[in-house]
Parts: sequence; C-alpha cells; structure tokens
Amino acid sequence: MPTPRQNGRVSPPRKTSTATPGRRDGRAPRMTGKERREQLLDVGRNLFAHKGFDATSVEEIALKAGVSKPVVYEHFGGKEGLYAVVVDREMSRLLDAITGALTSTGKPRELVERAAFALLDYVESSSDGFRILVRDSPVAQSTGSFSSLLSDAASQVEHIMGNQFKMRGFDPKHAPMYAQMLVGMVALTGQWWLDARKPAKAVVAAHLVNLAWNGLSGLEAKPAMKTAASRKA
Repeated sequence: MPTPRQNGRVSPPRKTSTATPGRRDGRAPRMTGKERREQLLDVGRNLFAHKGFDATSVEEIALKAGVSKPVVYEHFGGKEGLYAVVVDREMSRLLDAITGALTSTGKPRELVERAAFALLDYVESSSDGFRILVRDSPVAQSTGSFSSLLSDAASQVEHIMGNQFKMRGFDPKHAPMYAQMLVGMVALTGQWWLDARKPAKAVVAAHLVNLAWNGLSGLEAKPAMKTAASRKA
C-alpha cells in the first residue's frame, strides 16, 4: 500500500480548487448583455417604486447593480430610457390583464367583476410596478401615462356599457363617459388598496361592482363575487 513518504521525502498534499466552474479565478461567470439589461431593469424598477424618478440617480442604479455608470448608459442611454422601459412593461402587463378579463365570455356583470379583480390582482402581485404607474410620468413614452392606460381600459368597457344602455332604453352615446367613471373608480380603489390590503381583493372587487352595478339606491348588504375563479382567491 503506497505511503506519503517516497524516497525519503514527504509528498505534498493535493490542492483543492475553490474556483467557480467555468472561471479559474473563482469569480462568478460574467453576465450576458441580455442578463445585464434585465438586472438593471429589476434594480431600476425597485428604486423608482420606493424613491421615485427624481430621487433615483444613475449612480445609485449602477451601485445597486454592481456596475459602472457607463454600463447603464450603454444599455438605456440614461435614467430616462431605463424608466421608460420599466413603465412600458408594467402598463402592457396591466392592460393585458384588464383587456383579457373584459374580452372573455360571461355576463356583463361578471366581466366587470373580472376586470376589477384583475386590477387588484396586479396590485397584489406587482406592487412596485403599480406604485410606478400611479405616479405621473416625467418622460415621454410610447404608451403614454397611467391616465392613457385607464383610457385604453375604458375603451374596452364601452361596448359593455353601450349594450346595457341599449337594453335598458338609455342613450348609448353616454356609454364612453360611464366607462371612464367605472374605470376611474376601480383605479382609485386600487391605489387605496395598495397600502390598505384589507379586506381581501375578492371582497373589494365585490363591493366595487356592487356600487357600480346597483348604485347607491340598490346596494346589496353583503355583496359577493359571481365568478367562481374570483371567489376562490
């Protein structure tokens, strides 16, 4: 059996490598351009949500991401470019959720319920994104501001309002105005619920639709969601 002593000399112990696989110097693998861009977006999104656009600097974004300032400029051209991408992504995500709810099958009241629930669901799952959206945008963007997003959502509600107005003998030309009222009510409630978080989102959505659908004179004492998916949340 071999021993560590050979020819009168002690064999040196084997060295154990501590290097990270793929890098001989032990450092983590370098990010790809796409990975770095996503990292900067995540960092910027968090800072914009909690500090606001004006209070966030390129220096802070770079420091949090562990890069130099030129890297931020290379990917986005500056703080404004990064902010615009963050806002565009969040607006698209929220509008897709609301539009999807309003274009699904179901009775008009159920569609309104789903749309209200979709906004509250977004507030819950993407609080940072919603905090950014409800602030006025300081830079021009392809999709505009939060108010333009609400207008887009209201346009999806118009056909529901219009059909209901015709069925009830009301003038359908007022449907766009009522659509703006409904979407605005839901959006403002979402801003309040962002911090309150009580009651549960299904309960909030049920009360929203209770007021919107029944009016003050016809309020239900204990409204409940009609759609099964929302009741389970």
